[in-house]
Amino acid sequence: MAITPAQVFASLLSDQEKSKRCRSEYRGAQSPHSSPAGEREVQVSASAEVTAPPNRARLCVLVGSRKEAAAAAKSSVNRRLDYILQSVRAHGVREDSVTVTKDFRRVENAYQMEAEVCVIFSDFGKMENLCNLFVEKLDSSVVVGSPQFYHTTEAVETIRRQACLRAVANSRRKAFEVCRLLGQTLGRPLIVREEETKESDGLTSETATPDNMRSLTIQQQINNASMTVCSKVFVTFELKSKDNLKRNN
Repeated sequence: MAITPAQVFASLLSDQEKSKRCRSEYRGAQSPHSSPAGEREVQVSASAEVTAPPNRARLCVLVGSRKEAAAAAKSSVNRRLDYILQSVRAHGVREDSVTVTKDFRRVENAYQMEAEVCVIFSDFGKMENLCNLFVEKLDSSVVVGSPQFYHTTEAVETIRRQACLRAVANSRRKAFEVCRLLGQTLGRPLIVREEETKESDGLTSETATPDNMRSLTIQQQINNASMTVCSKVFVTFELKSKDNLKRNN
């Protein structure tokens, strides 16, 4: 991962010099990063990046049949639909993670019955096993779709929060190194602001399109659905004065 150079701003004026400077600049435009008058401070800009794979996958299986008799079309679909649902339950998938929709209509001189089963997985191993089972046991009239990987809302918020917290931690480490270099002691944070957040999907150069989705491996599809969040923060830290250090000692 490329590291963005840190931007560091330090104010090492004495309290008297800082007071004079603050009075002379009081009537001027206020800096967006300004702090209360008299503060000795170090300002650091830092960033962090967090990448996480998807935590959910949606698998849809389509079953269809066209027969001259309506009962025959329904029976053909229901028989395979029951097998699919039994297999899903046998793999420990919860009922509220399964959705079944049915469509029955007349086409020319025949009856067409279609049923779609959509299953939400948090365990991708179970999903892969079921995909292989359906392909092996069911005929070509059953279409096993490519899984759709995604992040839940809670997972996205967690990734964003982790990126911000890591950026703040990076800013503190950088500020500590600056203080050590200048012979100063780092104090408490005065300002913490997240200035920028960037989000992107995918870790590979493969493009997930309907034409090539089936040619991608499960791991490649997971990589394409991975989410990366980059957070940039601006933090102002107090520089402890010698008087404060003496009082603490």
